[in-house]
Amino acid sequence: MSRNARLDRLPVTAKHRRLLFGSGIGWALDAMDVGLISFIMAALAVHWNLSATQTSWLGSIGFVGMALGATFGGLLADRIGRRQVFALTLLVYGLATGASALAGSLAVLIALRFLVGLGLGAELPVASTLVSEFAPRKIRGRMVVLLEAFWAVGWLAAALIGAFVVSASENGWRWALALGCVPTLYAVYVRMGLPESVRFLEKKNRHEEAEEIVAAFEAEVDPAELAAIDERGRREAEEGVSTPEQDAFAREDSIWSPLLRRRTAALWIIWFCVNLSYYGAFIWIPSLLVDQGFTLVKSFTFTLIITLAQLPGYAVAAWLIEKWGRRMTLATLLLGSAAAAAFYGTAETEAMIILAGCLLSFFNLGAWGALYAIGPELYPTAVRGAGTGAAAGFGRIASIIAPLIVPPILIFGGPLLLFGLFALSFLIASAAAFTLPEQRGKVLEV
Repeated sequence: MSRNARLDRLPVTAKHRRLLFGSGIGWALDAMDVGLISFIMAALAVHWNLSATQTSWLGSIGFVGMALGATFGGLLADRIGRRQVFALTLLVYGLATGASALAGSLAVLIALRFLVGLGLGAELPVASTLVSEFAPRKIRGRMVVLLEAFWAVGWLAAALIGAFVVSASENGWRWALALGCVPTLYAVYVRMGLPESVRFLEKKNRHEEAEEIVAAFEAEVDPAELAAIDERGRREAEEGVSTPEQDAFAREDSIWSPLLRRRTAALWIIWFCVNLSYYGAFIWIPSLLVDQGFTLVKSFTFTLIITLAQLPGYAVAAWLIEKWGRRMTLATLLLGSAAAAAFYGTAETEAMIILAGCLLSFFNLGAWGALYAIGPELYPTAVRGAGTGAAAGFGRIASIIAPLIVPPILIFGGPLLLFGLFALSFLIASAAAFTLPEQRGKVLEV
């Protein structure tokens, strides 16, 4: 039995939970950083008297860095390892975020936000790839969705910091950014505490290290239970032998090869559309509420309530992804996101704004969880980091555009046109999701 098959057949162990929690805390810290900028934009628009164009660039420049970070971070992860890149990215964006707290001008703050984006963009696809490569086959999708659920924890932390720190004083945004130094310390733990991908190690002919890691995971399971699992595995192996098509897939070394290009194109479309709608809406919601006449404190409180709806969205996605499958779960949640975006565009009262925002948060973040679970499963090990990173990098182009297009669209057609555009984008993403292959229960290609 190969080392990858030995990992695939294991139940969830304490080591799996440590890997998920360790990666998830890094994920939450990333989300906190991204979420904070939406509150900082609203605060600096008041304290520094920034124009809509200036706040747009403050929101977008980080995503320029994220686009580059995601693309090159994935490539680097395929060359030097998932864990190494994970730790490096946390270090880069943690230091840059802490330095942002000292910025004395908009130009300096924008430059530092670009560096923050570089680290943040590279970390997300690398972390999901690492967890996906260790997760037991039968619950692989669920584990990656649970990893993505830490995004809600981080965004919730950002909403709390926005409501109680950013809005507390004129320099509240500086104290909020100072908290971004936390990932710098966490990077040391990541480097020392998390295992490297066994699939990566085998590709690099580091077989002794790979064997030590697999043996350590197996040691967490009772020997009698392991023997029973192996017996079931032998019976299943007789029914599901490798096919020439699977072998050819494993040998692919380009995400645009004939066997991979259709799924790559669909994945890129989904990433682009989801980024456009998500960041266009959630980066601007606190500022939009202020523009509608709500106070800074009240708009931040509304955003905090809306953020709470992310948690049940992830929970539903984690359950459905192993029941309905990846494709149906993602497509359905994207359809729900489209309906919620259309509803938000027509919301006028406080109750309607909160309800529509909660629905958008529920469906959209559930879709994000399913999307991160799908990506690593679409590629063989040799290009898995590159495939997930390139899709994320292409999607970040939309996240760069999204904050910039919001002000002119609002002037031209108001919230109805803006959220109508987001609804259309979600519909396109849902259609693309239906073209992806269903990977539920399949062996992660080597």
